[in-house]
Amino acid sequence: MEALTMGVNWLAVIVGFIAAFGLGWLWYSPILFYKKWAEGCRIDTNQPVYPMWQPMLAQVVGTFLLAWVVGITATTDSFILALLITAAIAVLIKANGLFGQKSAYAIMVESGYVLAMVAVMIIAQALF
Repeated sequence: MEALTMGVNWLAVIVGFIAAFGLGWLWYSPILFYKKWAEGCRIDTNQPVYPMWQPMLAQVVGTFLLAWVVGITATTDSFILALLITAAIAVLIKANGLFGQKSAYAIMVESGYVLAMVAVMIIAQALF
């Protein structure tokens, strides 16, 4: 358990988490990808997601855990491991999207967000 916390730069983890979560607000907003992504997922944009707190809580927890993983890889100078984990997540998101018959665009948006999140988290580790 000590390896999961020892030497972790918690400021960089928190900054990376907040920045990546904030990026998600922009990423899935009408400013960027929302409309075409929602179409590709067959989401009825006239019907709000209820209860909204459930997917948001899952996103908060997942984003924090990913920021923590990136923080751990920073302590061991193994960012290549962070990239490998990121690639695995992106491919699994693609597989999930294919099974769910989402459009190629929606899958690209979802996989691309994971890649962008980790890039932001790595930058936070480098800056803080």
